[in-house]
Amino acid sequence: MAISFDFKGLMTALPSNTETELKLRVRPEDLQRLRGAPVLTARASGRAATQALESVYFDTEDFGLYRRLVTLRVRKKGQNFIQTIKTAGDASRLLARDEWEWPVAGAAPDLSVVVEPEALAQLDGIAADQLRPVFASHIKRTVRMLDDGAVELAIDTGEIRAGDVAVAVCEVELELKKGEPAHLFELAAALTAVAPLRFETQSKAERGYALAQGRLDSFAKAGRVTLEPDCTAEDALARILRSCLAQLLGNETCAVKGADPEGIHQMRVAIRRMRSALSVFRSLLPLEQYAGLVEEIRWLAAALGPARDWDVFHDELLAPARLAFAEVPDSAEDLKALAIAAKTQRERGYAEARAAILSPRYTALVLTLARWLETRGWRGQPVTAESARLFNPVTALADRLLARRHKRARKAGAELASLSAEQRHRLRIALKKLRYAVEFFRTLYDEKSVRRYLERLTELQDALGHLNDVATAARLLSTLHQGSALHAAGEPRGAGIVIGWHGRGLVELEPRLIADWHAFLGVKPFWSKPGRTA
Repeated sequence: MAISFDFKGLMTALPSNTETELKLRVRPEDLQRLRGAPVLTARASGRAATQALESVYFDTEDFGLYRRLVTLRVRKKGQNFIQTIKTAGDASRLLARDEWEWPVAGAAPDLSVVVEPEALAQLDGIAADQLRPVFASHIKRTVRMLDDGAVELAIDTGEIRAGDVAVAVCEVELELKKGEPAHLFELAAALTAVAPLRFETQSKAERGYALAQGRLDSFAKAGRVTLEPDCTAEDALARILRSCLAQLLGNETCAVKGADPEGIHQMRVAIRRMRSALSVFRSLLPLEQYAGLVEEIRWLAAALGPARDWDVFHDELLAPARLAFAEVPDSAEDLKALAIAAKTQRERGYAEARAAILSPRYTALVLTLARWLETRGWRGQPVTAESARLFNPVTALADRLLARRHKRARKAGAELASLSAEQRHRLRIALKKLRYAVEFFRTLYDEKSVRRYLERLTELQDALGHLNDVATAARLLSTLHQGSALHAAGEPRGAGIVIGWHGRGLVELEPRLIADWHAFLGVKPFWSKPGRTA
């Protein structure tokens, strides 16, 4: 029988030098409406205060601080200068960052004031003469206290500048002064009802580094999730989901701009990783929470799907066919007509994806997931033998899960040569789930063994992925002209050329696919070896 228990009593207090802050992007045209919103005026304590903040961020020539996720700035606040060191904080926390501050005499860093052992460890031997200014922020900040001092609200406008390039800043910061992080999300939800605000996970420092390195609007791949053998299943879940959410949000700008197909692709990868992570921990989670999150994540995946499908068709299937038939005039013209139609469909797909990413529903999903992650929402359930495993070391879960998914993949691929297209599709999905699980837990095991296993798995996935791309192309082309008599005469012939040309390629691919499958079967599962990191 389930026993009711307060999981929240197990929450660990954050260190005194940790700040908990939630950021929301706001459009400049919505600022006035936001400032006068009753939800703020009714909860305000005292008058708002406005000040100018001039901050310069320093690093070594080779970005030594940035590579260890540390920032160092000197901020001019009135006539005073404040030196600050910040770190990314706990890898399982979304809003918390470690921070140390000291008054200094001027605009240059003064490392002699850094005496706290934890802060000194962040510098790791870096001397003041190695530091140089990398970028600066020029911010006008309006601050007011809310809810009897529980939350400090700051509205920041201005810019971050690196050399001759700059990016505008227009955002709301909610910093928790006392109470629980859930308070910030409740306030954020109230503010998003006033104006279309958007969740922001990038600090000004992160945006400044991206600007200085020329990658502000570029795509972002998933970072490696680091787990230790004594990490609990709960902390593993939090770290994995934080990584997934960071990848999703880190590709928003690139996806909305639509200039680089990797933006949409990496958002889709983040979604698949997120769904896989939830699936991994499904038995430990409250069913209604799991179902609600999966439903909304599935909606987002569907909204981004057409843009990605047409990107793959245009760049990976149509483009090589056009190159192959470039010297065949009639075929080249037919493929050109098809390319025009495909471009139109891709533009529609991107319009749908853009609308979804910029929608209130997307913001609600992100805030819901972030709140669930930051407040450990899964603790709102009765304690059972299953849910209590959240506080056990994750290693046992990892071993069991990897063994189960490996077994399912082997079973799905049995008699591969005789499998139908649908059966091969199911094998591809099983392998994808297996790969994500391996990547989630890889730091628990011997790296060399994991890498060997992933190499075989990736080769097999690539071959099956091409089969799926061709099948998707056939589906896209079959719907391209349904109900329409307005398409160019060459489009259907171009579609036939693409499918026929790649169909021939699939026949040639078959021996490689079979060989990759047997190579995968031959690699020994790394979790069955005594190679676990101690």
